[in-house]
Amino acid sequence: MPLYHKLGNIPPKRHTIFKKPNGDYYYEQLFGTIGFDGMSTNSYHEHRPTQVKEIKGSYCVAPKIAKANNIQSYRLRGFQVKPEVDFLESRKAVLTNSDCTIVLAAPTGKTQDYFYKNTDADELIFIHKGSGKLRTMLGNLDFKYGDYLLIPRGIIYKIDFDTEDNRLFIVESRRPIYTPKRYRNWFGQLLEHSPFCERDIRRPEELETYDEKGDFLIKVRKQDEIFNMVYATHPFDVIGYDGYNFPYAFSIHDFEPITGRIHQPPPVHQTFETDAFVVCSFVPRLYDYHPDAIPAPYNHSNIDSDEVLYYVDGDFMSRNDIEPGHISLHPAGIPHGPHPGAMERSIGQKDTQELAVMVDTFKPLMVTEEAMKIADEQYYQSWLD
Repeated sequence: MPLYHKLGNIPPKRHTIFKKPNGDYYYEQLFGTIGFDGMSTNSYHEHRPTQVKEIKGSYCVAPKIAKANNIQSYRLRGFQVKPEVDFLESRKAVLTNSDCTIVLAAPTGKTQDYFYKNTDADELIFIHKGSGKLRTMLGNLDFKYGDYLLIPRGIIYKIDFDTEDNRLFIVESRRPIYTPKRYRNWFGQLLEHSPFCERDIRRPEELETYDEKGDFLIKVRKQDEIFNMVYATHPFDVIGYDGYNFPYAFSIHDFEPITGRIHQPPPVHQTFETDAFVVCSFVPRLYDYHPDAIPAPYNHSNIDSDEVLYYVDGDFMSRNDIEPGHISLHPAGIPHGPHPGAMERSIGQKDTQELAVMVDTFKPLMVTEEAMKIADEQYYQSWLD
């Protein structure tokens, strides 16, 4: 997200002396992407951010694949994923490829005795149920129902929930996640026809700074393993930073839908993009207003992408027997469209109150063992008359 942010205390110039009131030095860190060519942030620390005391082993968290080559449409009943106290243990990968992994989670507690850092992927966490605070080395963000939390790879964070009933839809992306380029000018500013703008982006406002030494466990994910690394100083010791690489929040409720006289294609719902997949938001909106319009989507073939739709709330007009927390997977290579009767029901309707998140991947998705535990294996036959 090409958006400048500054928080806390920083020196007038980068890479110059910055002293504490007692005469000791603060320590600068460049937190950057794509070598030195991508977005970056310069942060200033109470201690050197490099002090590893011990590596206490690792364990594998790679998704276990049930179907590596899949052409079957599935419905996954997401709310059947059982709640677990621990945030990381609650995360269940259901669909994956070499670019991204789609995860469901129902954590009941906050991260208490460790910090987490994902070096493999940017994380896009959609809050379906629950509220709380995302705490990071670059400041905190309050979150609630309908929020997307974008956590760039390498961010050290904790997540605290206000309640025990929490449901998360997570996309782990091995490609950087950006706002759609069709909505930006060449400087990176969101244009007038964009369905959201910079005012809708919530940046960190609260910077926790700890000047502490001791044993601080950071669970670091790298190449589908989690390493238990003990650092000598508190990872939240940043006293200030500025730049373009930081976590932020965006509410699906702030997405302004684009409508037309006839049915609009899915790209009008696009909210985020990578070079390997896109994320779209389907929100309450007026239906198409041509006198002969068919509001339900037309049948279409996913020749180049798998389509994943996560149903959040409301009545999704193109589907039968869909509930909040369900996921539909329509794989590349076969056509799909409205369920029987959906097209007819939609004619003459004026608006919809549906709420959903869609992920379209350009590589096929593999179905995991966790997905098969909550899968409706007869879903692919639900278009039969």
